[in-house]
Amino acid sequence: MATNAIDQTRRMLSLVTYLRERPGAHVQDVARAFGITEDELISDLDVLPMCGTSFRGGDLLDIDTDGDRIWWHNPDDVAEPLRLAADEATALLVAARAVATLPGLRESDRDALVRATAKLETAAGESGAASSRLSVTFEAEGGVFADVDRAISERRRLWLRYYSPARDELTEREVDPIRLFAVGHTYMEGWCRLSEARRTFRLDRVAEIRLLDAPAAPPELELRDLSAGLVQPAAEDPEVVIEVGTGGRWVAEYYPHDCAEERPDGGLRITLRTPDPASLRRLALRLGGDGRIVAPPELADSAREAARDALAAYEDAV
Repeated sequence: MATNAIDQTRRMLSLVTYLRERPGAHVQDVARAFGITEDELISDLDVLPMCGTSFRGGDLLDIDTDGDRIWWHNPDDVAEPLRLAADEATALLVAARAVATLPGLRESDRDALVRATAKLETAAGESGAASSRLSVTFEAEGGVFADVDRAISERRRLWLRYYSPARDELTEREVDPIRLFAVGHTYMEGWCRLSEARRTFRLDRVAEIRLLDAPAAPPELELRDLSAGLVQPAAEDPEVVIEVGTGGRWVAEYYPHDCAEERPDGGLRITLRTPDPASLRRLALRLGGDGRIVAPPELADSAREAARDALAAYEDAV
């Protein structure tokens, strides 16, 4: 079953307590106890060592695994009651109040956060009073995240107006959300009813979002392993060949590719695969004189036409 961000946070907090009481616990047993796969557990364990009792670093959880058993080496070092400095208390209170205003947040979570904030404000004393004079406003993506998270929790379908950079247009579609994840940007993976296929949506490209009363019913799908990155071309994807000059060598660093052959002029001939070759037209425009699409021929022609249209529009504006 898909896991949203809030549920994952709850699980990881419970995981800390569980591991403290069970030194040397077996990975298989812990995964079974939490109802997750071993890969999901290992992913959580990769995050926990970056957590601790200080916002400034230090006192972090020293947790590791050999793939079979899990060891927490410093449970006593982080067991003392948390003592916040004035700036830490202020930052925490401001962030908590901002999160409590997010649209789409479940009321039970909002009420729990408000109660916890009130207790922290009382304990913080003067620092808590000072924090009330500060405020944070989230960008639109925060509201989109909250709506998606709520839709996943309540298993409801979403309606989106979504900007597609490959086609440079807004489309309307209904999506059964599967999960939220972050790889550089924050994304929603879901079953798109428009294309009748699994699709990934970047939250900052969602122009409008609405929860529907219809239940979400995505087909049973195996979640993709994103450890190697978001873009993972498949062997059956169409092949594209791009030639770049010295100023375009960065393409080989940012795009997964099958091969990158050196050219006499210091550039590269790059062969890559993509499920949506048309999306590379923007890359060709970005490269300008530093690169060109060689194959397939129809994509090369399309890129040249897009370049001519862009140049004509520029000349008309000037």
